[in-house]
Amino acid sequence: MNLAGRVALVTGASQGIGQACAQALAHHGASIIAAARNQQKLDELVAQITADGGAAKAIVIDVSDEEQVKSGIKSALAEFGKIDILVNNAGITRDQLVMRMKRPDWDAVLNTNLTSAYLCIQQVISSMLKQRWGRIINVTSVFGQMGQAGQANYSASKAGLIGLTMAMAREVASRNITCNAVAPGFIETSMTAVLSEEFRQNAVKSIPLGRVGCPDDVAHAVCFLASDEASYITGHVLNVNGGLLMG
Repeated sequence: MNLAGRVALVTGASQGIGQACAQALAHHGASIIAAARNQQKLDELVAQITADGGAAKAIVIDVSDEEQVKSGIKSALAEFGKIDILVNNAGITRDQLVMRMKRPDWDAVLNTNLTSAYLCIQQVISSMLKQRWGRIINVTSVFGQMGQAGQANYSASKAGLIGLTMAMAREVASRNITCNAVAPGFIETSMTAVLSEEFRQNAVKSIPLGRVGCPDDVAHAVCFLASDEASYITGHVLNVNGGLLMG
């Protein structure tokens, strides 16, 4: 999976799955534009990538803010000249039963997890269309496929990403641009670290492979979908869930 000469924008790159994606794409030769809200963590990521001989730039943006997305990606395009690969990974949770869920918690999750993907795609698509090559990869979730009690907002946002993936795949396929999604299951990140030990043990029992995944498991799938080896795959949802959901 040689990504030399490619430029990849990864949102939510300061930690967890996004950080692993940025590191893995850089390992395969891509130049990285790392986007997130935490300047310090982004700087540490950029320093690590450059120390390993790669190229990286940090852009501090809140992906739910349209103006920040526009200005941040504009500056990245000015520096790198193009964006070949977009990984829409940024995501948050605001868990609560629907009967108690506050409207701001619904809006925050939908804006960060779903609307941000639309905003980022809109800003990079011209670059991809111009060069007639592109890879859009949306990080959805197994809970966008099967639902989860207490996560109506999160599940809805991740299900929406799957619909967005398929619509975009149809819109841009004639220009040699693919759009796919990766659907992680139970992955060991800061987002899952707050869950109780009882919940974790029950979750592992429901996973046929018998273990929780790690961010690199997702990053490897992202790198594959970003590569020329995946040039005939589009509109697809690649499950990375240890068998938690099949079919």
